[in-house]
Amino acid sequence: MLFEPYRNEPFADYSDPETLARFKQTLADVEGQLGRQYPLVIGGRKVETGEWLESYDPSRKSRLVGRAAKGKAAHIEQAFEAAEKAYEGWSRLSMEARARTLMRLAAIMRRRREELAAWLVYEASKNYLEAIADVAEAIDFCEYYARQALPLAEPLKTHDFPGEENTTTYQPMGVGVVIPPWNFLLAILVGTTVGPVVVGNTVILKPSPNTPVIAGKFMELVEEAGFPPGVINLLTGDDADLGDALVDHPRTRFINFTGSVATGLRIHERAAKVQPGQFWLKRVFLEMGGKDALIVDETADLDLAVSAAVASAFGFQGQKCSAMSRAIVVEDVYDEFVERFKAETEKLTVGPADENHDVAAVINERQYDKILAYIEAGKAESRLVTGGGAAEGDGWYVQPTIFADVPVSSTIACEEIFGPVVAVMKARDFDHALEIANGTMYALTGGVISNDRARLEKARREFQAGNLYLNRKITGALVGVQPFGGFKLSGSNTKAGGPEYLKCFLEMKTVTERF
Repeated sequence: MLFEPYRNEPFADYSDPETLARFKQTLADVEGQLGRQYPLVIGGRKVETGEWLESYDPSRKSRLVGRAAKGKAAHIEQAFEAAEKAYEGWSRLSMEARARTLMRLAAIMRRRREELAAWLVYEASKNYLEAIADVAEAIDFCEYYARQALPLAEPLKTHDFPGEENTTTYQPMGVGVVIPPWNFLLAILVGTTVGPVVVGNTVILKPSPNTPVIAGKFMELVEEAGFPPGVINLLTGDDADLGDALVDHPRTRFINFTGSVATGLRIHERAAKVQPGQFWLKRVFLEMGGKDALIVDETADLDLAVSAAVASAFGFQGQKCSAMSRAIVVEDVYDEFVERFKAETEKLTVGPADENHDVAAVINERQYDKILAYIEAGKAESRLVTGGGAAEGDGWYVQPTIFADVPVSSTIACEEIFGPVVAVMKARDFDHALEIANGTMYALTGGVISNDRARLEKARREFQAGNLYLNRKITGALVGVQPFGGFKLSGSNTKAGGPEYLKCFLEMKTVTERF
C-alpha cells in the first residue's frame, strides 16, 4: 500500500485549558496579520490588479480581514492560457505523483491547522469548533482523494475477445472551473479543487467574494506543497465580472459548483449552450440547497431529539445546506418537544466568534436582511416561540429563532432561509410526518428520531434525502464515511467525499488492437 490507511482528521478539544490557551494565542497572532492584500495567482505569478475586494469580519463589521485583487476579463484569458499549459505536463504525471502532492498539501495544512482555523473565525464568523472542523474536513479531502485516485490509474476489467487486446482506461478532461461557497470556505474550496486536480485536470478557482482571503491563504499552501504553476489558478473578484464569463467560456471543460439553487440553475442552463469554438459538452456538478427536516415521533428519546435539533439547526448560525430548518413532530409529543427545544435554544449564547459563542454573526448585511425578512414573514404565518429578531452587537447577529404551528405551505416551511430559523410542524402520525418531509423541491439531508424499527426501515426506503441520519443530528458528514450530496433540486448527487466522486472528472477511453 502506497499510503497508510485513511482515517479522519480529529477535531480539537477546546474544553482542555492548554488547547484553548494555545488557540487563543493563535487568534492573537492572526489578528496581527489582518488587513493584508492578496493577489490573483495565475500560472504561479502573483497578479495585482489595482482594484480590491474587501473582506470584513461579520462579528465585528469594521474589522478588515484583508483585501483580494479583483480579476477582470483579461485575467480570465490569462488563467486559461496558464491552466492549459500546465495541463500538458500535469496530466502526464503518474497518478502516484499527483497523489503525493495532495498528501504533501494535507501535511502542511495539518501543521498549520490552528492558524487556518483562526482565519475562518475572523473571515466567516465560525466559532472554534466549527472552524477546526472545517479545517479538518479540508485535510480529509486531500487524504481521501489521494488514496481514491490510485486505482483509477489502472485499466478497467472488461471481457476478453479472441484475437484482440481491449483496454479501457480513464483519462482527465482538461481545464475546469471551481466555484465554492462562503460557508465552508476552506473545506469545500479544497475538496472541489483537489478532487479534479488529483486525477490530472487543471483548474481555475473562483471563490465566493464574501470570503476571498482564505483562498489567498490556500494558494500559499498550494505553492508550498509543490503544485506546478498553473495547475491551480486563483481568480478572486466580483461575481458579475467572473461568474458567467467562466461558465460560458468555450475552453471550460467542467464546472464544479457549490452554492444556491438560483445560481446553480443559472450555471446549469448557461453551460448547456455550446459556444463558438467549443468542441465538447461541458459537465456540470452542482451541490445546491436544502430544506432539511428532522422527524420526531412519539417513540423518540426526546433528550436526543432536542439535542440533535439544536445542534443541527443553530451550528454555524444555520448557514449550512445540511442544517435542520424544519422539525416535523408527531402530535403526541409535539407540545413537549416544542417547550424543551425552546428551553435548550434559549441557553445558547450569541456574540463574536473570536469569543467562541454558540451562535455568532451571519455572513453579511445582505444575508442578515434576508433572514430578518423571513422572520417577519414567519410572525405573520405562525407562532413565534423564541428569538424573532436581531441580536445586540457590532456584527450581523440574528437571534436563534423557533416558530411553531407552521403551515406546510408557508414561506418559512418551503424556502431555504440559510440562517438560525426553524419551522416546527405538527404531524398526525409518522406517515404524515414523512409526507411533509418529502413535500419539498429539495432532497439533501434529513433525519428521524425514533425507537420504532419498522419506521426507521420505512424512512430508509422512502425519505427523500441524499444523506439520511437516524437517531443523530443531521449535519456533520465525514469525508469517506458519509458521502455527501443530494438530488431533486439539491443538486446532481455528485457525492463529495465518496468513492465515485473522482470519476466525475474523468473520461473513459477504450483502445482495441487486433493482432
